[in-house]
Amino acid sequence: RPFRGSRRLHASSLNQVTDILMAQELWQEKHTGAGIKVAIFDTGLRADHPHFKNVAEITNWTSEQTTDDGLGHGTFVAGLIAASDTGSGCECPGFAPDSELHVFRVFTSQRVSYTSWFLDAFNYAIKREVDVLNLSIGGPDFMDRPFVEKVWEMSANNIIIVSAIGNDGPLYGTLNNPADQLDVIGVGGIDFQDKIASFSSRGMTTWELPSGYGRVKPDIVTYGQSVQGSRIYGGCRALSGTSVASPVVAGAVALLASSVPVEERRTLVNPASMKQILIAGAKPLVGPNIFEQGPGRLDLLHSYKELAQYKPHTSFWPDTLDLTKCPYMWPYCTQPLYHSAMPVVVNVTILNGVAVTGEITSEPVFRVGHHGQIGKNIDHLDIAFQYSKTLWPWSGYLAISITVPEQYADWEGDVEGVVALEVTSYPDSSQTKDDEPVPHKETIELPLKVRVVRRPPRHMRVLWDQFHNLRYPAGYLPRDALDVKDEFFDWNGDHMHTNFKDLYTHLREWGYYVETLGGPLTCFDASNYGTLMLVDSEDEYYPAEIAKLHEDVTRHGLNLVVVADWYNTEVMKKNKFFDENSRQWWLPLTGGANLPALNDLLSPMGIYFGTRVYDGEFDINGRHGSYSSGTALIGFPTGGVIVMSTLTDQSGQILKGKSLKSRVPILGIHTPSYDDPLPSLVSTNTSDSYPSTNNETDTDITEEERVTRSLEQPGKVVVFGDSNCLDNAHQKTDCYWLMQDIMQIVSKGENIAKVFPSAEVLLEPFVPSEGSLPVRPEEYELPRFSHVASRPLVCPAYTMAHYNWSGDPALIARPWVLPTAPPSSPVLGRGTGRSRPTHVDSTISAEYTHVYFLVYFIFGCGAVFFLIVLALRSRRTDRVDNTLSPTHPRRATAV
Repeated sequence: RPFRGSRRLHASSLNQVTDILMAQELWQEKHTGAGIKVAIFDTGLRADHPHFKNVAEITNWTSEQTTDDGLGHGTFVAGLIAASDTGSGCECPGFAPDSELHVFRVFTSQRVSYTSWFLDAFNYAIKREVDVLNLSIGGPDFMDRPFVEKVWEMSANNIIIVSAIGNDGPLYGTLNNPADQLDVIGVGGIDFQDKIASFSSRGMTTWELPSGYGRVKPDIVTYGQSVQGSRIYGGCRALSGTSVASPVVAGAVALLASSVPVEERRTLVNPASMKQILIAGAKPLVGPNIFEQGPGRLDLLHSYKELAQYKPHTSFWPDTLDLTKCPYMWPYCTQPLYHSAMPVVVNVTILNGVAVTGEITSEPVFRVGHHGQIGKNIDHLDIAFQYSKTLWPWSGYLAISITVPEQYADWEGDVEGVVALEVTSYPDSSQTKDDEPVPHKETIELPLKVRVVRRPPRHMRVLWDQFHNLRYPAGYLPRDALDVKDEFFDWNGDHMHTNFKDLYTHLREWGYYVETLGGPLTCFDASNYGTLMLVDSEDEYYPAEIAKLHEDVTRHGLNLVVVADWYNTEVMKKNKFFDENSRQWWLPLTGGANLPALNDLLSPMGIYFGTRVYDGEFDINGRHGSYSSGTALIGFPTGGVIVMSTLTDQSGQILKGKSLKSRVPILGIHTPSYDDPLPSLVSTNTSDSYPSTNNETDTDITEEERVTRSLEQPGKVVVFGDSNCLDNAHQKTDCYWLMQDIMQIVSKGENIAKVFPSAEVLLEPFVPSEGSLPVRPEEYELPRFSHVASRPLVCPAYTMAHYNWSGDPALIARPWVLPTAPPSSPVLGRGTGRSRPTHVDSTISAEYTHVYFLVYFIFGCGAVFFLIVLALRSRRTDRVDNTLSPTHPRRATAV
């Protein structure tokens, strides 16, 4: 299986789906897809295949000189749409047997494709004026602008695009592009018991992270498991996948479109109207949430009835926001709103079935519905909006940010009202019967219901830092588990509602209230929260964030939980690969986590992670968890508590082929003081041994005393070296029990010795040995993709609570800059075991100046020669690249 960065075919695994969805009912009324042009972008089709009677053309857009299907994927997809049982003996007919097929071969027999092939084929599809286009392909690269914009262009040309959402389920945050686009009908898969297929990808979209919240997808689900379709040379076979579900919907769309009289099709049938009809006709499934099933299962007959009475209009999707309705409205329904919480954001799609272009011509408002039928306590919410002023093509978005005013901090109850706005659409003459169409104005309403409760106690509130989590496709952010060979990228968002969904569920079950921070660490009031969580962070930190967090922990009682991952520049180099499409070497921007940045953040407290990568199973109190490419602590202060484990040095395996085991500290707990001196950064001890410890801790106290004391004293800092046992993406053995224990300590003041009997108290600090600190690469590319580097420190007003840190203005205004070098080697302090770092003078002695000059001169000449050779080679490479793509190069793709 290829890396996820590619556009790839969605693999498919005897049921006749046309019978189950009752397509015969429409066939009996003489609706068979006639007059509808359907484009299939896939692996080709044999021109003499017996199942197809109306193939207009088969075109090849690959580097191979054939239009035949050598894999069977394209044949199967085409069969579900248009296979005919008339005279062919076909036992697996498609939905629209009389539709006109336009087959585009865009994948080779090796399952390889390029963006440039798709772009050329898309242009030809526009020229041929196809009506429906099926894409049983996808990938996570929603930032492939030429591809994304060409999809918009096709939609603007009234082509209804149906696409598979992907086979990366049951993990959340795994939607593939282009199915995740507003204008595309994204299709998920179910089995014949109306259960969501385990392989079917789940929402939310991740375009909007970190400051916003994803949109709802899929747009529809249908049968995609063990479905019967055409073989390469005739006959039928069963396959599974969203590749199967997508052509089921595409065939249904072609069949439905053919039921509209020819003279009315241009007015009634378009990408938005067809999505509205499918949503209105869908049958909701019992059990799955909205990010699994969207509006529900495709109901062909119900959608047919909806189409028969359809009038062009504008609508919302979802069309109702009842945030109290569980489990359908997960995760919104799992946690009520309360004062001082980070805003709850709901991202709604606006579908404009009237015209390809429209605009929102009135500010959205939250009010009582017309005639007062919906309205209750509407003044108990503060609601802000962000929206696309222009709706194009056929769609836009409305993001709703919800908070509770201070005067209702102690109020409990439900709030009901409607969000209303006016849309003005601009149909062209081809979409109406009028020679001079006039703008169409319409007010649409979205019912909204939320539950408000009293503000929870501080120690039960958890804040999740989303702002510092980066993911592909912003850049090459590598996977967190290095032993996963079929996965190059970290692309699921690292959000509590995507790949950390189960951790969120556990925290809620344990009684904690979990909120998401979509801005810098200076943008929240620490007095509201018991614990801040930084998990798998890849970004840098502003100087003001470092200062403010240290103040929050030491002076305001905020607890800090940091969960890291691997970082090793040499291992990063081992994970580079040559991309045939862009003809460039791809090198990771950072490790699984950005340890140099985390060390900057934690250094005021004397805490440091190291560069060695560890793997294996850890055991704490007889309970186990997987440690998959994690790090270990190499610096921790006096009085801190550490937990050790014996693990394999995975970096040694990767770099030197040596598999050695070491006993290393993987978990640390410390209560820092604001007045503690800064620790020395480098130890004189170069061995792998650690300072002497004991396991004595405070005696037991009552739970009430523990909670009170935890709020009056400085907060605790807990660090752990690997996130994979908490991450659903590549989890082997989970460690939610460990997080529960950690939360008992930080939020409820539980005795450490009672929770971790094997923990050891440091009698003196241990600090990094020479050369053991993680360093940033010499050619550091991450700032190009960072939310922090080269950007001013700003709290996004739309998504943040009204709070700004009132620290040193000069510090707040100071931008992040790349550190020039790691600190040199100070001498370990005595007495307290801590001292401020001392820097060795780096001035070059005058007697060696001529030597350095000669070295630099020789190096400079060599560099010039290298650049000349590279330029000559680039001229040849450019000619090759231009044959692949006139714009943005595309990574090679495969099944």
